[in-house]
Amino acid sequence: MANVAVVGAQWGDEGKGKIVDFLSNRADVVVRFQGGHNAGHTLVINGIDYKLALLPSGVVRTGKFSIVGNGVVVDPWAFLAELDKVAAKGVTVTPESLLLADSAHVILPVHAALDKAMEAARGKSSIGTTGRGIGPCYEDKVARRGVRLCDLREPALLKEKIEAMMLHHNALLKGLGQETMDPAKIYDDLMAIAPKVLPFVGVAWKALEAARLAGKKILFEGAQGALLDVDHGTYPYVTSSNTVASQAAAGSGMGGSSVGYVLGLAKAYTTRVGSGPFPTEQVNEIGETLGQRGHEFGTNTGRKRRCGWFDSILVRQCVIQGGIHGIALTKLDVLDGFKEVKICTGYKLDGKTIDYFPSGQTDQARVEPVYESMEGWSDTTRGARSWAQLPANAIKYVKRIEELIGAPVTLLSTSPERDDTILMHDPFI
Repeated sequence: MANVAVVGAQWGDEGKGKIVDFLSNRADVVVRFQGGHNAGHTLVINGIDYKLALLPSGVVRTGKFSIVGNGVVVDPWAFLAELDKVAAKGVTVTPESLLLADSAHVILPVHAALDKAMEAARGKSSIGTTGRGIGPCYEDKVARRGVRLCDLREPALLKEKIEAMMLHHNALLKGLGQETMDPAKIYDDLMAIAPKVLPFVGVAWKALEAARLAGKKILFEGAQGALLDVDHGTYPYVTSSNTVASQAAAGSGMGGSSVGYVLGLAKAYTTRVGSGPFPTEQVNEIGETLGQRGHEFGTNTGRKRRCGWFDSILVRQCVIQGGIHGIALTKLDVLDGFKEVKICTGYKLDGKTIDYFPSGQTDQARVEPVYESMEGWSDTTRGARSWAQLPANAIKYVKRIEELIGAPVTLLSTSPERDDTILMHDPFI
């Protein structure tokens, strides 16, 4: 099966945009299968930055078909704004090149209002959401009161659904001390943009089945990272969807056997946005240096990312739980010039060494990293496109990571540029 799923093997921000773009010239179809417009992907092509959120990375390549699957939650206003944004940079997206699954759920203005109100109510215990309504929309989906894109074709039903939904949400807003929202205005605003959105809406699973039967190569593009998975991540400091590769099947409408090769992404160090445990975080000069060199700010939110050493325990756990076949290791060049680099190889908890990250919230906050130190390298790795161009100590570092995580480094990224990539194995073969 010549399909590939690209998923994050840390807390997101691992460089999926570039890797998906790099692989998309080998694919015919690129599919988003979870998340929403909270996950930013940055692509650098011929010196031009493309900052995508909801749109699959395949939209920037001519001749590729992109699909936003049923597992994604869609803010229609953000969708149209993103179309305009990429159009301003010369990328034209049409219904012939992009399909939105008709069963995907719709993010409404009330979802963002609830997201922000709930975060404010949590105070010091805030989760660190983007405030874009992703979580509340998924809550409505599970509670069976959500609005789907297919509902935009049925105005009477849509109006009825919004009125029923707002009985719940306005009671919640009022309880949180916030202003209630008019369901009629939400309905009118949604119907006003429906004619612009509906041409893109269709039956995604049928399109994917047709692509499969035609022997097309499909690339599944994940958002966030496995450590933010609602089941397998650092709960409750997680996103509201499953981010592991098995979700590619459920979130696109294809069978589980269709996912194919699973490529996990990990930085050569570790970053995290928002609240939650982070055993190897460096709140010091090392962390600041990593953040400055790696330009560690959120693509969509601009939030500063927390930085620390590579955690092999967490990545190995993601490899096992996510069925990852190989790793794309990114941002190796950020470590250039460090005299010493460290890798977390275990944790101390209550005086005992453990080789996994515990599920309990209290234990996660208490574990202490056990480090292995390695000699750094002074020569640059930036822009390297072959092993021969890498310093010996950089190669040793990569090889040690492979040993510790139990998976090979399939691709090695040495700059944001698409072609500054060392490909050891083509996942599509």
